[in-house]
Amino acid sequence: NNGKTEHQEHEDSITVHDEHTSQTSLDWAGTYQDTIPCADCPGILTTIKLYENGNYTYNAEYLERNTTLQDSGQFMWHDNGSVVHLKGKNVDTKYKVGENTLYQTDTEGKVIEGEMAEKYTLHKVF
Repeated sequence: NNGKTEHQEHEDSITVHDEHTSQTSLDWAGTYQDTIPCADCPGILTTIKLYENGNYTYNAEYLERNTTLQDSGQFMWHDNGSVVHLKGKNVDTKYKVGENTLYQTDTEGKVIEGEMAEKYTLHKVF
């Protein structure tokens, strides 16, 4: 007995799921921040913190408007772990999770595309 037999059998019985989702393969926890477009102000400084335990904090500061929208709670994973859904008292928004990036989606969960896409993208700062 070379000491491997029992270990080998054990490994064979484990089913390996090779599905690389944002949730499992990316280091998604952290702070994302960028200024996104605003209809009637210079921009909205948006800061989202995603925590390993599934909590989030959301802070949107409307520049030159003296208005801040804040929320926190538990976020949900959608689309097989590629989209985070932040839903709280003040916020109901979805972001596709990329490499150190959150891409804002429209109400149907589709990533905003075209020239505006980059303007609605939050980048990881911490």
